[in-house]
Amino acid sequence: MKTIFSKLLNLVQFSCIALLLLVGASSCNKSSNSTVISSPYFALGTSVTPGNISGSIKGTMKSDSIYYVTGDVIINAGDTLVVQPGVKIYFKGDFSFWVHGNLLSLGTQAKPIYFTVQNLAKSDVVGQDPTTDNAYVGTWGGIECDTTCKYLIIKWTHIEFGGGKVGTSQVFGVKNGATAWPISFANQNGIFDMEDSWMYGSVDDPIRIQGGQINLMRNTVEKGGYTGGEGMCNIKSGTQGNVAYNLIIGPATNGVKPSNNGGRTQTNIIAYNNTILNGGYRRFLYGGAGNSLGRGGSINFEEGSEGMAYNNLLVDCKFGLRVVGTGNYLGNALIVADTAHLSYGYNWNYGDSAVLCNQFYPTSFLTKPMATDVPAPTYLPVGYTLGASYDGSANVGKNDPQFVNYPLPIVYNTPTVDAKLSTISFVNGFDFHLKSSSPCIGKGYTSFSPLNVVPLDPNFGATEITLPGTDMGAYQSNGKGNKH
Repeated sequence: MKTIFSKLLNLVQFSCIALLLLVGASSCNKSSNSTVISSPYFALGTSVTPGNISGSIKGTMKSDSIYYVTGDVIINAGDTLVVQPGVKIYFKGDFSFWVHGNLLSLGTQAKPIYFTVQNLAKSDVVGQDPTTDNAYVGTWGGIECDTTCKYLIIKWTHIEFGGGKVGTSQVFGVKNGATAWPISFANQNGIFDMEDSWMYGSVDDPIRIQGGQINLMRNTVEKGGYTGGEGMCNIKSGTQGNVAYNLIIGPATNGVKPSNNGGRTQTNIIAYNNTILNGGYRRFLYGGAGNSLGRGGSINFEEGSEGMAYNNLLVDCKFGLRVVGTGNYLGNALIVADTAHLSYGYNWNYGDSAVLCNQFYPTSFLTKPMATDVPAPTYLPVGYTLGASYDGSANVGKNDPQFVNYPLPIVYNTPTVDAKLSTISFVNGFDFHLKSSSPCIGKGYTSFSPLNVVPLDPNFGATEITLPGTDMGAYQSNGKGNKH
């Protein structure tokens, strides 16, 4: 009896082991051939039905859906609108998103989001008269955020052809009948994170910030401002944060302008590893030279603002890093920056004419020459005083950053430098990564820290706050930085 029971027990054990081995083999085989199911996209509330939209909206615009804006869209205070990857939002007229609540535009590299005009072609032609370029028309309004907007999160999103006329404003800081900003943010206690996104065209500032904790990182901005406006962002008081790894090409005035205008807490901006090209020309040519004297170019600190500027690559800009240190410039009222709390250096200037090289340290301003700058300021005269005129012509065409595909030196087939450079304001056909032979590689300064005022969060904060890079400009040889 015992022998029969032992045989039965051994048979059961063998069968169980065989079954386990079979299941294990089957599982291994299934694992090697199975499709990995990705996690669902972030969503809140009910789905917004694709098609025509206007009026009050909240919930989730579902992935890969198409929406047509047929009237102003309103996100009420306390509500949140989530835009999932692949969504296309087409404006059918001069309408805006009025954001009293929260807007999360959560695109991905594989599936970016679009706020744009359907079938409106871009006109990217060197030498084109800007008055004929639809990038400066303002076909729709903007994403205009009130002081009650706690979160404006924009990731892997295209924002194109904005900047139309405002009818009746619904938010703080935007005036009735004024030109809209494609993006405006005004909550000094709120969070504005914009990463890995694109902006194309505007009539005035592409981004106006009137307070907030910000992180603007790894974006590409083309054709910012027509006869005025900063190339990427006009930053007012009550704002702290980072502007880094952005490619800004063809700004009407400055690429980045921190200012303490507005009477809130002090503006503190860390501007690093940006690539800024051809800044400051359309304002001078089309906005009136008298209104433009001393304005325009690359990065500008003014009106009591503080911060840092390192590792910026500035190419053919009308002015280099500009620190306002005078109350008047040839009749234009200007207000002094907080020069006691500014630090900068390791910035790279390239110019294709003497008039540009003579403004690497803008005359009549207080930008201090730094031994770490390129070109090194050894060409300045003995006894040079801040803001004095000098001869920088020896630097013309020197220190070429060696972009992968961009025609340096620029050949001028027009009467003035300004006329040519005012039209080279787009990325199409160019590649601003650095060649492996670029002298910009390894010249960056990394012994400072960004302002970590925006939390790391995939939905309600920053995906990544990229640390200072070892190479000059927005593109890093190690693959970090701007991903466009």
